[in-house]
Amino acid sequence: MSSQLNEDQLKRILQGISIPPQPQILVDLHMEQAMPDPDMARISEIISQDVSLSAAVLKLVNSAFFNLPKKITSIQQAVVFLGPKSVTNLVNGLAVKSELSDDAIQSLHGFWDTATDIAAISSSLASQLNFKYHNECYALGLFHNAGIPLMMKRFERYQDVLQQGYNDTAFNLTDIENQAFKTNHSVVGYYLAKSWGLPKTSCAVIAKHHRIDYLFTHRIPGDGITLTMAAILKIAEHIAGTYHHIGRADEDHEWQKVGHYVLDHLELSEYDFEGLVETCHEQGLATL
Repeated sequence: MSSQLNEDQLKRILQGISIPPQPQILVDLHMEQAMPDPDMARISEIISQDVSLSAAVLKLVNSAFFNLPKKITSIQQAVVFLGPKSVTNLVNGLAVKSELSDDAIQSLHGFWDTATDIAAISSSLASQLNFKYHNECYALGLFHNAGIPLMMKRFERYQDVLQQGYNDTAFNLTDIENQAFKTNHSVVGYYLAKSWGLPKTSCAVIAKHHRIDYLFTHRIPGDGITLTMAAILKIAEHIAGTYHHIGRADEDHEWQKVGHYVLDHLELSEYDFEGLVETCHEQGLATL
């Protein structure tokens, strides 16, 4: 990168990043950055496992500071474009912002773990289905639940309400959140994704990712990409066991509600679906 951000510019970039990075990810990054010849591929791999760092990198590279003619949606491409110095400054800035208590770290473990799992599974599914938007699917999987840690920080009993929603057999999670807090993590996540400069399609899916039955029953001509990304996300969540790890539920009531829309849209039989799951198992990705 030919020009560098000054401190004020960096602060403005970080203002929209409210999710703390994982402590272990920061340790791994600092260790790699301290090497005599840091491996940018390894740095990209580490950053792509964390919601906060990935968001910061994408927001920076797509900011007016660079004024690129086309948005970059690949975290790996963004890291290479920015270069080691800017990435180091960005990581250090986020580390200063995120001094977490032990309780806060513990409460966010489920969010961090499922985010990276779903991102990896989403990318795998896109490849298996010959859907060319692999990077977008990875980013969507990583960022779709970004509203959860912000809701946790804002509302003391949010965890209880979240679990209530996942254990609702009719799966009306969004309505349950709205009744309790006058907002929900999908809406919060949408505005976060929008502020980070994610593609409109990804933002649209995030806004409705717990109401995708609405997306499928109110189709808009030409929205095939949006629906396919939403379908891949729902399969990835199901395979990753989000309902159990985040919702503490024994059954995936959301999949029971929307799974048939997903399989119909992707023209998959139950046998085809089992094949996708098996491939993810072979890749070491699936927990289902």
